[in-house]
Amino acid sequence: MADPFWLTWWVWLAAALALGILEVALPGFIFLGFAIGAAITGILLVIPGLAPNLPVLFLIFATLSLIAWLVLRRMFALPHGQVRTFDHDIND
Repeated sequence: MADPFWLTWWVWLAAALALGILEVALPGFIFLGFAIGAAITGILLVIPGLAPNLPVLFLIFATLSLIAWLVLRRMFALPHGQVRTFDHDIND
């Protein structure tokens, strides 16, 4: 039997908020995919009648996080072969 703590929607949304704050503190689009996955998982748990067991819930979270990370990577990546350069210094 799954632990009811993980089946609570607000736990997943709180985890999404914590991961979002961690992304702001340590930028790099690493934690943002996990935050989006946790937020969508929390929203899915609001749906009445949806009560998966713990392994299925973690599989849903992992799949949604991977999809979110791949979408973010495609949206914010530089075009192929391009390198980011800086022409001026912030102190000039």
